[in-house]
Amino acid sequence: MPTPWSTTSLPERLAWVARFRRALAANEKRLALAVKEDVSKGRFETLTSDLLPLLAACKWTERNARGLLSPRSVGGRPFWMRGIRVHEHREPLGKVAIIATWNYPVQLLGIQLVQALAAGNTVVVKPSERAVKSQTLLLQLAKDAGLPEEALTSTPATREAGGTLLAGERFDHVVFTGSTEVGKSIAATLATSLRHLTLELSGRDSAIVLDDADPKLAAAAIWAAVCINGGQTCMGPRRALVHAAVYKPFVEALSALAKKAQPRALIDEAAALNCYELVKRAMEMGARDASGATYGSPHPNGPFPPPVGKLFRPTAVIDCPRVAALTEGRHFGPVIAVVRVERMEEALDIHHACDQHLATSVFTGVPSRAKRLAPLLAATTITINDCIVPTAHPGVSIGGRGESGLGLSRGAEGLLAMTRPVYISVSKGLMRRSLKEPSASVTGVVARILTWIYSW
Repeated sequence: MPTPWSTTSLPERLAWVARFRRALAANEKRLALAVKEDVSKGRFETLTSDLLPLLAACKWTERNARGLLSPRSVGGRPFWMRGIRVHEHREPLGKVAIIATWNYPVQLLGIQLVQALAAGNTVVVKPSERAVKSQTLLLQLAKDAGLPEEALTSTPATREAGGTLLAGERFDHVVFTGSTEVGKSIAATLATSLRHLTLELSGRDSAIVLDDADPKLAAAAIWAAVCINGGQTCMGPRRALVHAAVYKPFVEALSALAKKAQPRALIDEAAALNCYELVKRAMEMGARDASGATYGSPHPNGPFPPPVGKLFRPTAVIDCPRVAALTEGRHFGPVIAVVRVERMEEALDIHHACDQHLATSVFTGVPSRAKRLAPLLAATTITINDCIVPTAHPGVSIGGRGESGLGLSRGAEGLLAMTRPVYISVSKGLMRRSLKEPSASVTGVVARILTWIYSW
């Protein structure tokens, strides 16, 4: 059944987006404080990696939603459908559930909210149990910006609330951001009812440094991606596959950066301990901590320091064996395995040994080389000579394949995914009158004409 929110006009819904955007900007300090209390992220990082992309997404939606969601005429009518006109309308899906995540608590939930509500859906949010304060504030700002009461509701922010929500209510679409294991469980729950689903799951991607790359640029960009958000970014690189021709200057540049690293608070002690164990095992196989070694030097003195609670120092592990568990990338923290490769084929073998791809980076002096590689990398997003930052473009959609997710969010594809197309045709009845059975000879003539036309 249509709701009052779904029957509001698109301009009215976009006016809400603008009010929400202004409320976000006006409450930047409150949001930053809430994020810090939830996930230990500093104000500047919250501003640049959470709030700024959300504000840009609001602006993008205000400017582009009309063109995407307004009715349009469907062109390409064949000559034999003269007198028939078809228009495509975009209708909201209905009731959408969003099961939120914690690593970018304002950005990710905020963009999903804006797209679902701008499309005319009613939304139920299950906030992350790890981002209660920031996401509660975000939802309140959205409501206070002028949403009717039924348009946006929420559940308790507990781990169990997501399962209870899906078991107790029927939704037209479910959006989940989180681990592959939980995503699979949600998909299995919804499979019997054939409900629509968007899964934003984790990536374990590569940064590939080609033989003609600028090693200092590559090292700086990759190290920034390792450190941002404490390495807790699904599109962050888990391994750097560096061609032998630039390996030495790359490691030297990376080591200089790694030596300056300060410990970061991860989401919990288990995440920090997992990073530590993977680094330790890689070093036992001959790898080295870049912060205590230069190219060609022996292992740094002393054992690799364990985390202090959930504090862990961002770490680049150089000379990492391709068979090390760290190279597989099953961690969510500020660690990267640096693997020396002799050929592009070797880099692709290591890259494809991982089955989770969202955003792959390629560093090269000739961008056309990376563009030719793009179809071979299995990722939806390819960044050339950069990591992560370009993916914040509000018009760029995010989507995984296989173990990394299902469907697309953000950008034009994400907004359209919050709607369903309805095709309305208007006919003058010319075709119906022309379909009376003619004589066999006339049928033969028509057949020859049609086959001649469509043979060209």
